[in-house]
Amino acid sequence: MPPRTNLLVVDDDASVRTMLIEYLGGHGYAVRCAGDGTAMRAELERELPDLVLLDLRLPGEDGLSLARFLRERYDVGIVMVTGSADVVDRVVGLEVGADDYVAKPFDPRELLARVKSVLRRMQARVQEPAPASAAPAAAALARQPFGRCEIELESRRLFDLAAGGDEVPMTAMEYDLIRVFLANPNRVLSRDQLLMHTRNREWEPFDRSIDIRIGRLRRKVEPEPGGEPRCIRTVRNGGYMYVPGPC
Repeated sequence: MPPRTNLLVVDDDASVRTMLIEYLGGHGYAVRCAGDGTAMRAELERELPDLVLLDLRLPGEDGLSLARFLRERYDVGIVMVTGSADVVDRVVGLEVGADDYVAKPFDPRELLARVKSVLRRMQARVQEPAPASAAPAAAALARQPFGRCEIELESRRLFDLAAGGDEVPMTAMEYDLIRVFLANPNRVLSRDQLLMHTRNREWEPFDRSIDIRIGRLRRKVEPEPGGEPRCIRTVRNGGYMYVPGPC
């Protein structure tokens, strides 16, 4: 029997936690709960979930801060649970890396549908074959140049040559962006394409999550982090383009 999908519910409302344990558990999911950020971190240490249902309004550290923490460290699905009128918070939630959101008060059936949708997109991304153009290069080189750095795709490690080869911390999203850029050199990639390749969802108006991550990645790989980007170039009204070779 295949292992059950593991969900983590982070909500300070005990009645919501109890309801989701019963409802999602009744649909075959293994559900664990946490009431705040401290408890969430403890659960992450115990076992990494496949998806986190994260309430926006939490005591202490709020859901946006916790979503940012999750996205920078773990490759897990994130569904934000927001107040029905918090349009700005939904946009910010998408910017920091949430995969989807549902508004309170929610119908459990809608929440279940969104959970299934995010899990399907994540599974499709895992199973997506590497582009044929990237395979020969990956096979030929243990490390590939990328801006002022080199990357080991197999081990997911990034090294800063300008800093003597020191390893540079890299998030799962940054790795996915580098992988997509390496497979599509000198090609303009729209925000839609980048989101579909990295998060398996389309770009939405006011969604700046790709721009934010490109900015962070540029600070790590551009020869002149504060200057005009030469490795990952912005194409007006088009998107972004990776330019290999001397940047």
